[in-house]
Amino acid sequence: MARDPDKTTDFGYRKVNTAEKSDLVAHVFRSVAPKYDLMNDFMSMGLHRLWKRFTLSEACLRPGHVVLDVASGTGDLAKGFAKIVGKTGKVIMTDINENMLMIGRDRLVDQGIISNIICVQADAEKLPFIDNYFDCISIAFGLRNVTNKLAALQSMYRVLKPGGKILILEFSHTQIPWLKKLYDVYSFNVIPKLGELITKDRESYQYLVESIRMHPGQADLKKWLEEAGFEEVEYVNLCGGIVALHKGFKY
Repeated sequence: MARDPDKTTDFGYRKVNTAEKSDLVAHVFRSVAPKYDLMNDFMSMGLHRLWKRFTLSEACLRPGHVVLDVASGTGDLAKGFAKIVGKTGKVIMTDINENMLMIGRDRLVDQGIISNIICVQADAEKLPFIDNYFDCISIAFGLRNVTNKLAALQSMYRVLKPGGKILILEFSHTQIPWLKKLYDVYSFNVIPKLGELITKDRESYQYLVESIRMHPGQADLKKWLEEAGFEEVEYVNLCGGIVALHKGFKY
């Protein structure tokens, strides 16, 4: 893709050409994919599992439902959804990064949870599915890595059924002063060191903490969802707002 010097976007705290961001993000996840789950456990002290469990409970799915898990990574949510929708339902897990998607697929195969799961490599901004197809769409810790977030939300809105629900689980912005200070110290001093120790890649986890700070806060993301067409949008803060779950419907 040709460079356009007038079009830039954030890559952590850096400004990069819009055409380059997807490749830079892909490099990050190719690097960390083999130990992605281990790092998640270390970084969140296991809390990411509780956040995802809460997200699954908020989906309100039934057997037979069809679910799209965008930026599925190693498939934590896809696995949970698959158990809920059962043999008559279907879960499509997508990721733009082939390495992450294949690791997720292999992990689910090893656990025997793949019969109702389909893996599709796809760009969140241009989802290759028909209109009004999914009962529920989720994206967990992936939206901040998307270049054009509004385009991705509009793409998700298009493929969601009327009456369907979107769930966005993402790092956000705490407004509790003491927690913000503590979180900043932990993020910038501990997480990159953990990345260096566990994955031998400090730079990718430096990007991670910077990307969290550059991601829109709770109220701004709520407005973006509404701009994309979603209604009854609300969010729930988890761990004091370090993480938030946004929910909305298509009518």
